[in-house]
Amino acid sequence: MGVYEETLEANQRHAESFSLGHLPMPPSRKLAVLACMDARLTVENLLGLKTGEAHIIRNAGGLATDDALRSLIISTRLLGTRTIFVIEHTDCGMLTFGDDQLRQQLRTETGQDAAHLHFHAFSDLRANLLAQLRGIRENAFLPRDIELHGFIYDVRSGRLQEVREGAAGARAASLSSR
Repeated sequence: MGVYEETLEANQRHAESFSLGHLPMPPSRKLAVLACMDARLTVENLLGLKTGEAHIIRNAGGLATDDALRSLIISTRLLGTRTIFVIEHTDCGMLTFGDDQLRQQLRTETGQDAAHLHFHAFSDLRANLLAQLRGIRENAFLPRDIELHGFIYDVRSGRLQEVREGAAGARAASLSSR
């Protein structure tokens, strides 16, 4: 049995005991999480979230791209979210290549020009996370009083380390020490 059949079978089992259809649309914890798509991050588990408690927005790198910002605007302006977490992680694939390198690979493999594509690869995890926080904080369409936190998830230990914005630069504080 392939992954297609396995997942449809799993969905059938899920639907047979499904009991969450009553949950309201807005997230009950008024939380939105922007995180990397990495398969090692199970956002709900690492934050102790249940279905219906948070909006989870994922993309390669956990980046505040136009589409992620669109989702955060909808979450905050229409669905009552008051807190945003941005979670990036150690050993991220986005640290392993450059945009030009991937564009060239695509051109070689497909024969198509990929110059117009932007992958947003980065070489400094902490600096990149701070740039995402800054982009969210400076977005004119997000509420000024939103609570915003950035974290680096350690894929080896399972721990979050908070990276804070500020004039003094990134100050780290372990979430578990709070």
